Amino acid sequence: MTVAPFTDFKNMETRTDVIAPAPIMRKRRLRQNSAFRSLVRENHLSAADFILPIFVEEEASERTPISSLPGIYRETEKTLANAVKEAADGGVKAVILFGVSHHKDACGTDSLHGDGLFARMINRARQASPETLVIADLCFCEYTDHGHCGPLTDKGDVNNDATLENLMIQARVAAEAGAGMVAPSGMMDGMVAAIREGLDDSGFTNIPIMSYATKFASCFYGPFRDAAGCGLGKGNRKTYQMDPANAREAIEEAMQDEAEGADILMVKPGMPYLDILARLRQETNLPLAVYQVSGEYAMIKAAAEKGMLNEQEAMMESLLAFKRAGADIILSYFALEAIKQIRDGYFENA
Repeated sequence: MTVAPFTDFKNMETRTDVIAPAPIMRKRRLRQNSAFRSLVRENHLSAADFILPIFVEEEASERTPISSLPGIYRETEKTLANAVKEAADGGVKAVILFGVSHHKDACGTDSLHGDGLFARMINRARQASPETLVIADLCFCEYTDHGHCGPLTDKGDVNNDATLENLMIQARVAAEAGAGMVAPSGMMDGMVAAIREGLDDSGFTNIPIMSYATKFASCFYGPFRDAAGCGLGKGNRKTYQMDPANAREAIEEAMQDEAEGADILMVKPGMPYLDILARLRQETNLPLAVYQVSGEYAMIKAAAEKGMLNEQEAMMESLLAFKRAGADIILSYFALEAIKQIRDGYFENA
């Protein structure tokens, strides 16, 4: 027992006649050094957690840096093979491909046949590294001349049911080109059921669906739209992507996709929606993915460049937050960098 000083705030006098017991529980005991911290760490990151997004531009003669995404490039169709191989050598188990099309029209038809950019890049990535899981992002924003995620109605809104029919075709094209998984991102009502039906009817019953189940109408996608060349000509995506204010609706969206046959559910963006991820973890036993989107990546890079924070530590802390909130899978432009840090013993010294 020790005598601890006590301040009588009424009389503003320091007293020493009150005896306080030493703490029985000292949580700091298990934080004394990296060995203790590693032993009791609740969440961990591994190379198997990550999916690396890759951009592929057709008719490009050389890979080009993306100014709003430092360290990320638009690959050419020729350099894509090396990018996939380098990712595999760096420990990445899965990649997701986004096309930068130069053959756009009102319906995104270039992605609906087997010799378009959509199919070519999937096939090239698959051939480059057969052991890598190649994921096809199913959407039309990169292939339409208006930038929306499907053909438009006369009023300028996306035609939901016409888009479903096209998604069934796009999913089959992806599977025929060698995609190991498809990931519908357009937030169309009924998209998972339609894609599942289309794949099954075409004999691709073993191709899983990772649904962008709760994709919010977010400002954090800005750098991606620069990278993929899918900015909007008119309007916005608020009639089909989710209102950032709605949490209960987000859970309903995800549960609907699960009921329609989704194999993995995704939350997008990541950091601003950790509450959605955590709530969804309580509602489902399906694997959960989270997309650390372009704006999140760019903010960390920009702040680090200005000396406002440590890039490595901010990167790893943000990725751990996804695991803590319940994610099994993380889509991130930091994937290669994070895996390198893990391999170099980041957590052994944390």
